[in-house]
Amino acid sequence: MTNVYGRDVVSLNGQWDAIIDPTGIGDWRKVWEERKPAKKTDFFEYSFDGGPSLTVPGSFNTQLPEITFLEGTVWYKKTFTAQPSKHKRLFLHFGGVNYQATVYLNGNKIGDHEGGFTPFQFEITDTIRNGENTVIVKADNRRLKDGLPGLGYDWFNYGGITRDVHLVKTNRSFIEDYSIQLKSHSLDEVEGWVKVVGDKPSQTVEIVIPELNISHRAKTNDKGLAKVNFKSEFDLWSPQNPRLYQVIIKTETDTVSETIGFRSIEVSGTKILLNGESIFLKGVNIHEENPLTAAKAVSEADARLLLTWAKDLGCNIVRLAHYPHNEYMAKLADEMGLMVWVELPVYQQIEFSAPGMKEKMDLMLTEMIRRDRNRSSVVIWSLSNETYDFTPQRNEMLAEIAKTTKRLDDTRLITSVINNQGYDNNTVNVWDTLYRHFDILSINEYLGWYVPWQGKPEDTKWKLSINNKPVFISEFGGEALYGSNFGPKDEAAYWSEEYQERIYKDQVKMFANTPNLVGVAPWLLVDYRSLGRMHPVYQQGWNRKGLLSDKGERKKAWHVMKTYFDNVENSLLK
Repeated sequence: MTNVYGRDVVSLNGQWDAIIDPTGIGDWRKVWEERKPAKKTDFFEYSFDGGPSLTVPGSFNTQLPEITFLEGTVWYKKTFTAQPSKHKRLFLHFGGVNYQATVYLNGNKIGDHEGGFTPFQFEITDTIRNGENTVIVKADNRRLKDGLPGLGYDWFNYGGITRDVHLVKTNRSFIEDYSIQLKSHSLDEVEGWVKVVGDKPSQTVEIVIPELNISHRAKTNDKGLAKVNFKSEFDLWSPQNPRLYQVIIKTETDTVSETIGFRSIEVSGTKILLNGESIFLKGVNIHEENPLTAAKAVSEADARLLLTWAKDLGCNIVRLAHYPHNEYMAKLADEMGLMVWVELPVYQQIEFSAPGMKEKMDLMLTEMIRRDRNRSSVVIWSLSNETYDFTPQRNEMLAEIAKTTKRLDDTRLITSVINNQGYDNNTVNVWDTLYRHFDILSINEYLGWYVPWQGKPEDTKWKLSINNKPVFISEFGGEALYGSNFGPKDEAAYWSEEYQERIYKDQVKMFANTPNLVGVAPWLLVDYRSLGRMHPVYQQGWNRKGLLSDKGERKKAWHVMKTYFDNVENSLLK
């Protein structure tokens, strides 16, 4: 269900008992049964009693030093009390478990979920007990060849129950989902719907926005779906004016409230229009990590820290790479006036031809959109990043999922990020025809770092396979260790701030002559953990491309980007 935080919930966050299972033998031992010795000769080689406890939400890797690098199984156990009622329904809702989760209630399996970054739930109305109950979760963060993402990672594979867990209570019929957003291409007309599920699907629905004196009524059909359509003069949401309204959705059996902003985002030729006006997207990439704790970002405070840094840089949009981040990010972005780019974890080494891959992508897409479709800050759905499987399946599947995304939500822009462009004779050749299925040509390029310049940056030429769409430079940059003073400042091998600063100055020169440019996003805001970054002096398991160090210190390149964002000319959009 959508908007869990606006419902009748009991948090199951806090301390959970744990069993560390690096060999994966817990399934064979059936640890969820929690068997106890019945006679003197009985024994069992597992126990939650006497073992460690783990904080939820959080990564198991960052709580016990002996499993820092574990990619495997940890079993979690939580005991809670409940008072079931025949008039109510109960659900266990998980904000995210990385990567595969199997959930048991009172010794009985209630469901599985695959995917580490999207929410899921199981109804427990008929299985919960009056009084004490036990939920056990098997969390397995092993990378899978046919997973999403696959075996290739350039970030830390944080495992466990990494997001909030709630016990959700609803009436027998309740509001499961809704879309209350401006109609595509409109600034004053809401076109949406409300979905009611349960034993009374046919009901009257009322949408109330007190500040606008709106009270709109509609009727659900026999499948519980009500179409919503009304007009009003809205104070539109934007980065300069992050205006939110209290929106109350009522039925005869349920009421849900949420703060929602209203804005329009669309493409017009080679421009991006926010509320009908051209806008330049001043972005930055962010991973779901608090570098100050070297741990997964799991709380509202973590989200506020990262988004405040982005605001300080002068950003009006953040790209949440390379997977949907926790719900706090988009909710706070609504309040703070930051647009958000949300991305599916369809990343690099994914095998599009693997059996069931399309179904996995569709499920994650549905879960991602369902959670964030009413966030005014979310303006871009990104469906992949740097996919190298150049097969017909790759093109067909991404084209198909683009259609699915537009069918589920036509009020936002869609893109897929590509880095397979050629570079020869100081000319960037953006040739991939996959772009024709998307609203924006999003390009990752690392000129000056992975690829040396072949001429003056300001003389760089561009050859676009599709000339009539906006171009967004979604990644660029290079690595630097904050304060590095080990060697020559003009050689990449020493990870100097000066070398990184030079890359950024050169990139800014190139931007001035990049056709159809509507935005840029450096890679990335802050240094983050990545075990493939092995240099013992400069990296030590960290990707050092951040504009900030892992202590939050500003590198020289930060100031280059800050100056660019403060002074980027509006004439670029004219």
